Amino acid sequence: MGVSTSSPDKGVSVVTVDFPPVNALPVQGWYDLADAVRSAGRDPDVRCVVLAAEGRGFNAGVDIKELQRDAGHASLIGANRGCAEAFAAVYECEVPVVAAVGGHCLGGGIGLVGNADVIVASDDATFGLPELDRGALGAATHLARLVPQHLMRALYYTSRTATAAELHAHGSVWKVVPRDRLLPEALSLAREIAQKDGGLIRLAKAAINGIDPVDVRRSYRFEQGFTFEAGLTDIADRVRGTFGNTSPQEGEKP
Repeated sequence: MGVSTSSPDKGVSVVTVDFPPVNALPVQGWYDLADAVRSAGRDPDVRCVVLAAEGRGFNAGVDIKELQRDAGHASLIGANRGCAEAFAAVYECEVPVVAAVGGHCLGGGIGLVGNADVIVASDDATFGLPELDRGALGAATHLARLVPQHLMRALYYTSRTATAAELHAHGSVWKVVPRDRLLPEALSLAREIAQKDGGLIRLAKAAINGIDPVDVRRSYRFEQGFTFEAGLTDIADRVRGTFGNTSPQEGEKP
């Protein structure tokens, strides 16, 4: 359980997240993920990183149970900072990052894949931000990188999800494959990228980030200010008080 790194092919590093049962990450998990991605990107022998997950889904966001156990605000601050670091690590990784998304990709998962360079998804993958149902805000910055502006707003306000096929139609998902073909397909693409010159692929990543119209780190941190504001009032607790604990897509550990 936790975050692990492997090197299945020359030039390719796979960072795998495994926090059963639904990959809702505790505060330390976000920092561990950030460290693993940054470390892989700094390795001069690595030319592409694959971000993958074990279990039922890719990511269910923050471990809300951890937040609820904290009578103060330390866990909320930790989750805010940890998510920001993990999302930034993916975006700022020195080499391209391919996200292999299977099952649910919710909340913080959107922050990860929205900052990835390429997304390969299984045909059962779903993407969404249930933040308004969880007493939080955030990652609209990253959802806006996956779908058009007005669809982003509709998904955000309703907490609905979009399928991998729908995102593929919008051009944000590279390929949709059966679940058992997910990692092989992501690795195939990573191997193709890894065949490029290592120095040049790093320059390419820096160049593409440099022409991005939105500063994703600053934009997301702006959003998080409102999450913290909700946490300082009774808004977050009131909404989380209605939060169930039976669905694998609810973004918490039962």
